[in-house]
Amino acid sequence: MPRAPISRGLSRRSVRIAQAVAVVGALTAAMAVTGPASARSPHSASWQKYVQAPSSRDVRPVSVVSTTGRVTHPQGVLGKGTATLERPTPAPKPKWPAGTTAAASSFHDGNNGNDGKPRTYVAGNAVDGDTDTFWNDANAATYPAWLEITSPSAVPLPGITVLSNADGVPQDFTVETWDGSAWTTRATVTGNTAVQRAVAFPSTVTTAKVRITVTKDQPSGKGEFTRVNEVWPGLVSGDDVPSVTLDFGKVVSGYPRISFAGASGNNPGVRVAFSETLDYLTDRSDYTRSDVSGGPGTDQYAVPQQGGIWTDTKNCLSGTKVCSDGLHGFRYMKISLDALASDAPLTQPSGTVRIDGVSLDFTPFLGTPDSYTGWFESSDTKLNQYWYDASYTNELVTDTFRSDDVDPRNADSPTLDGKLVLHDGAKRDRDPYVGDVAVSGRTTYLTHDSAVAAKNVLADLADHQRDDGWIPPASINNYTLHLFDYPLWWVTSSWDYVLYTGDTDYARDYYANLVKTLDSWYPSVTDSNGLLSKGLNGTGGYGDYAFLPRSGEVTYYNTLYVQALKDAAAMATALGHGADADRWTQRAGTVSAAINAHLWDSDAGAYLDSATGDVRHGQDGNGLAVVAGVADPNRASSALDHLSKTTAQPYGNAFMDNNTLVSDGSQRVYAFTSYPEIQARFLAGKADSAIDEIKRLYGWMATHGPGVTDWEGIGPNGSMYEGGFTSAAHGWSTGVVPALTNDLLGATPTGPGFSTWNVAPHPGSVTWARGQLPTPHGPLTVDWKQSKGGKRFTLNVTAPKGTSGDIDVPASGSRVTVRVDGKVVWDGSKAHGFQAAAKDGRVTLHGVKAGSHTITVDGS
Repeated sequence: MPRAPISRGLSRRSVRIAQAVAVVGALTAAMAVTGPASARSPHSASWQKYVQAPSSRDVRPVSVVSTTGRVTHPQGVLGKGTATLERPTPAPKPKWPAGTTAAASSFHDGNNGNDGKPRTYVAGNAVDGDTDTFWNDANAATYPAWLEITSPSAVPLPGITVLSNADGVPQDFTVETWDGSAWTTRATVTGNTAVQRAVAFPSTVTTAKVRITVTKDQPSGKGEFTRVNEVWPGLVSGDDVPSVTLDFGKVVSGYPRISFAGASGNNPGVRVAFSETLDYLTDRSDYTRSDVSGGPGTDQYAVPQQGGIWTDTKNCLSGTKVCSDGLHGFRYMKISLDALASDAPLTQPSGTVRIDGVSLDFTPFLGTPDSYTGWFESSDTKLNQYWYDASYTNELVTDTFRSDDVDPRNADSPTLDGKLVLHDGAKRDRDPYVGDVAVSGRTTYLTHDSAVAAKNVLADLADHQRDDGWIPPASINNYTLHLFDYPLWWVTSSWDYVLYTGDTDYARDYYANLVKTLDSWYPSVTDSNGLLSKGLNGTGGYGDYAFLPRSGEVTYYNTLYVQALKDAAAMATALGHGADADRWTQRAGTVSAAINAHLWDSDAGAYLDSATGDVRHGQDGNGLAVVAGVADPNRASSALDHLSKTTAQPYGNAFMDNNTLVSDGSQRVYAFTSYPEIQARFLAGKADSAIDEIKRLYGWMATHGPGVTDWEGIGPNGSMYEGGFTSAAHGWSTGVVPALTNDLLGATPTGPGFSTWNVAPHPGSVTWARGQLPTPHGPLTVDWKQSKGGKRFTLNVTAPKGTSGDIDVPASGSRVTVRVDGKVVWDGSKAHGFQAAAKDGRVTLHGVKAGSHTITVDGS
C-alpha cells in the first residue's frame, strides 16, 4: 500500500490550540441542534456510577504490570519516585563465516507482512545477521519443519542460539550436526517458551553443517508457524532488554507523555509499544500507522542527558531516523531501553534512563457525567454497565479529524481536517465510515451533545458523491473504496440524524444526493426480479461491511434497501416531496415482495443469504428483514428461531449459520450485525432472547480482552477475530445503547427532532427501567416498572412542549384495563380515549400530548 507521508506542520502548542478551537466550535454547533444544557440530568443521578470516562484529559496509568531486565523502583513511572532502566553495552554476537547458506523444508511466499513492508521468508534470513528478517515455514502446524545451515568451513560450536519471532517460537525441536557421513543429535529441546534460546552441546563440536528440526511451535494469533529470525554459531547469553509495562485500566486514546528525570550521556534509546490487550503486546505494538509504510512497530525516542517531558507526536528526530507515530489507542504501554540499529548513531540501545512519570493527553470526547444529555438505568446492573461501556467506546471514536492521526492509506482529507467526526475505531482505522455511523450516530444522539460529529461525516461523504449517484463509504483511498451497501447506510444515517436533531436544513441541503443515490445508482444494479444484484453494472469487485465474497441477489443488501427506501420516503414527506415519498414507498413494497418470493427458504424457515451458491442464512439479512418490515410476524418469529438454533455462541450470535461463505462464518460474531438482530427480537416480542443475546455478546467483551470497550469482531472461541489487528474499541459495536434505550426502555423519535415520538417498552425479564432522551425541545423522560407476575405495568412519560406521540404498552390478557392519568382509556374490549387499540398483546394510544403522563396497565 502507498506510504503515508510524514507531516511537519504546526508546533504542538499551535496544533493543540487549533484542536481545542475546533472541538469547542463543533460542540457549540451540536448544542444548537440537540438541546440546551438545562436538559442534563442532576448530578446525584444513580446512573453516574456506571460512567467510564476519565475525569480529565490528563490520564495516568493505574499500575505496573511487569518489568524485564535491570529496572529499579518501577513504581516511579506512576509518579511515585523515579524508575531507573539500565542496560550495559551488549557484547558482539558471533557470526557465521562469509558464504554461509541455509535451506529449509519449506518457506512462506513473500508478502507485505504484518508491518506493511515487503518481506521474504526464505531460509537464508536466519543467517543474514539481520534480526528483523526471519525464516517462516510455508504451512501452519505442519511438522517436521527443518532448517539446515551450511558453512563454507568447519566451525567449532559449543552450541547454538536460536532467536525466534514472538509469533512463532519453536517449542519442541532437536539440533543435529553433520560429521561428514551422518547426522548426530546434539540437543533436544521441549516446552520452550523463550524467544531467544541458547542450546548448549555436551561438548564442543567442529562442523560445517547444523540442522534444526521443529516438531511443535507455540500457537499464536498469527498462526502456528516456525519463525526463526537468526541462528548464531555459539552460546549468546540472554540480554534482557529493560522494560516496564503499564496498564491504564481500560482502552484510552491520545498522545502519550513520558517524564524523564535524566539519562546517561550516550542518548540511550527508548522504544514504546502499545496494545489494547496483553495478548498482543510484544516488542511491537499490536498496530501502528507506521506499519503501513514499513515502520518498526514501536515509537522511538533518544533520551537527552538532562531529561525532560517527551510527548509522543508524529515526528522524526532527523530524516527517517528515531521516529514516533503520535496518537495511539491502547490499554497497555511498554517502555523499553532499546534502539533500532537503523537509528544509530543518533541513539544507542544501552545506557541508563530515569523516568518519574507517564501520562496521556486524552483527545477524544470526554464523557464525564456532566456531559451526558441522555442516560439509561434499569433493574439489571449488567445491562446498565453495557450501556455505559458502549457509550465510552463511542466517546473514544468521537475525535477531531487530524492529518497525522488518521488511517495512512490516503484517508487524509482537507474537507474533514479539524472537524469533529465519528471515527470507526480508537486504534484503527481512525477513519469515518458511514456504516459505523449507522450505529455510532444513534449512540451519539442518545448520550451527548455531539451530533455534529455525525453530520460532518455524512455531509462530507455526500459532497464526494460520484456522478452516477454512488456515495463513498469513507475518505480512505481518496474516497474510492468500492462498497456495495454503504450508500444505503448513508441514506438511513441521514434520516436518523434528522430524526434525532431536527436539522431539516441538512435534509434540504443533501436531499438531491439522496434522490441520486436511490433513483440513479441502485436502479443500475437492480435485476429483472426487482432485486439488487451485486455484479451488475461492474460491481462484481465491490465489497461490503466485511468484504464478503457474496454476489447476486443477497438478502442483506435488499432488506437494507427496503429500510433505506422507507427512511427516504419519511425524509421526503418531512420536506413536502409527496411524489418521491409515494414512489419510494411503493418500491419498498415491491422489493419486499420480491425478497419474500425469491429469498425465503421455507425448509429452513429463514431468509437465504444469497439466491446463488451454497445454501446458508445470514444474521444480517434475517435481522434486517424484521426491522425493515419485510418479514410478516410468522416469518419474523421463524427466522429469529432459526438464528437461535444455528448461530448461538457463548459470546453472541454468529453472522452466518454455516461456513460456506468464510471458514469461520458460524463462529464469527459482529456486534454490527447483531444489533439489528437484537432490535428484531425486541420488535418481534422476543425481549428475553434479545436480553440473552446482549448478555452473551457484551458480557463476553466486558470480561475478556481489554474489558469495558466493544470489539470490532469476535472470532472462534471468543478470540479477537483478526488477532492484534482487531480494533477493541469500535463505534459500530455500540448498538446496545440504542437497543436498550429505543427498544427495551422503548422511546424513539418518529418525526424530525422528536416533533413526534413513540414510547413502546419491551421489558422482558427486566422489572424496571428509566431514562432520558435529549431532544431540541428539551428532555423526553421515560420510566416504567412491572410488578411480580406481570399483573400491573406502570409507565411514566414526560414529553417536552411542542411534541406529541404514541404510547404502546404490553397488555396481554382478556381482562386488561389501561388508564392514562387515572382515567380508563381501554377496558379490555373497547377504547375510551386516545383511539386506543389492542393488537398482539399490546395496546396503542394515539396523539398523547406534551407534559407528564402516567399510564397503568392492570390485569396484564
